[in-house]
Amino acid sequence: MPTTPSRAAAASVLAGLLLAACNASDDGGGSDGAAPESAASSLPASPTGEASTVATGLAAPWSVTFVEGTPLVSERDSARILELADDGAAREVGVVAGVDTAGEAGLLGLAAHDRRLYVYSTTSDGNRIQRYTLDGEPGAFTLGDPVTLVDGIPAARFHDGGRLAFGPDGMLYATTGDAGDPDRAQDPDSLAGKILRMTPDGGPPDDNPFPGSLVYSLGHRNVQGLAWADDGTLFATEFGQNTWDELNVVEPGANYGWPEVEGVAGAEGYVDPVQQWRPGDASPSGLAHLDGTLFVANLGGEVLRAVPVDDPSTSAVVVEDEGRLRDAVVTPDGELWIVTNNTDGRGSPGPDDDRVLQLEVAGS
Repeated sequence: MPTTPSRAAAASVLAGLLLAACNASDDGGGSDGAAPESAASSLPASPTGEASTVATGLAAPWSVTFVEGTPLVSERDSARILELADDGAAREVGVVAGVDTAGEAGLLGLAAHDRRLYVYSTTSDGNRIQRYTLDGEPGAFTLGDPVTLVDGIPAARFHDGGRLAFGPDGMLYATTGDAGDPDRAQDPDSLAGKILRMTPDGGPPDDNPFPGSLVYSLGHRNVQGLAWADDGTLFATEFGQNTWDELNVVEPGANYGWPEVEGVAGAEGYVDPVQQWRPGDASPSGLAHLDGTLFVANLGGEVLRAVPVDDPSTSAVVVEDEGRLRDAVVTPDGELWIVTNNTDGRGSPGPDDDRVLQLEVAGS
């Protein structure tokens, strides 16, 4: 199993990335502080040609994961988990019970590990993380009985986080929002406004930064994207409030400042983002890494941005005109998929929405 770099090595990587971000301009980016846009040709990997359609007719899809090569999709408002066939047909694997859907809440992130499905959802008692066995075979999966690993994560109509991902260390990472109470993000005893790290059974690993706690990092408003570079560096995308959305390099125990700071602030005790965008241009959600490039799905900006790992203070718009984008994911075959989110109540759906699209990616 791959291992993450030592904390000393990761800290060195972080310092270099932060220096690169600060050097982009005196105010942390372009002329207004936003990240400068670069040419797609300068990226290690970039989409080429038109997107091809994997699936259509989905209802507010939120997350995609793979089990034995088979894609599973969560639908936020229906609480359904769907299985996609090779021809794009969707069949219902199961409905997650007890899900409350309102605003941004509902059935959110999925992750898979050892043929078990991990699910993040909102209930009347808060957000929770559950683990399901998958019965049957690809093409006929069904949900087994759930085991609740974590519950009582503060929930609200907005700012519920919800992304799940297994890291190269074999641990499960989960993002949580501040659930409308910004002060929770600075409270180490609250699970809100955090990135959590846990074993596959839901317990705190012995090497977590706060002994006995699931909290991996704090000071987050609403993280919705996680991805690891080849060297184990963890990147996260985060919704800002009125000023700055963020791309962060995540270090164990680090504080990312919300609500005391937003965007690049240079404030003692808080880690600055390596890139920032105006919310109207971004609202970054899902995040994927492929061949040295990070791909950021943007909701408000309705674009897919690409960020070179070795220069994360810059980005290029590589897909537009598909509407709101909720997720970006790399398939087991190394393909890049994006998920539209035009039926989530904030978009303008077309006749085929929502869709999963495949992008052809080539190196520079």
